[in-house]
Amino acid sequence: MTWTVTAEPPGSPTAAALWRAYYTEVSDRYYLLHENRRTDPAELEREMAKGTGSELTPPTGLLLVARYAGEPAGTAGIRLRPDGSAELTRVYLHETMRGKGGAVLLVEAAESAARALGATRLILETRADLTEALALYARLGYQEIAPYSDDIYADHTLGKAL
Repeated sequence: MTWTVTAEPPGSPTAAALWRAYYTEVSDRYYLLHENRRTDPAELEREMAKGTGSELTPPTGLLLVARYAGEPAGTAGIRLRPDGSAELTRVYLHETMRGKGGAVLLVEAAESAARALGATRLILETRADLTEALALYARLGYQEIAPYSDDIYADHTLGKAL
């Protein structure tokens, strides 16, 4: 089986389905850890409606979709920032696709795309309970940096020179 990573319009049905899976997982993890409950479906719909992904379109951003054997398996988005860096966001692989090498390919493709857009550094925010993400970023050379936002859900701010 092979992986591919290609650009995808943020408004596509593929992107919407992957983002729904992403938001469901990260939200459920948070609420199960902190409130012993799953995400309320109405709350999930409200949160999904807030972000169209329009910032992930050229020339200042890009959405990438990873496919395994042709099937959509994950996403990564990048958006340029005024300081010359790019933010890595919405990095996700379906749980059944993890451990098959797709996450590394996806993040490396995002790094390459950020370089092509002119970024000199890639930065991101993540949470302590997203242990797979933290392990991946550490393996790929990301290091803790000063926070760049006031996101209440961000426990870790990481960066890597491109």
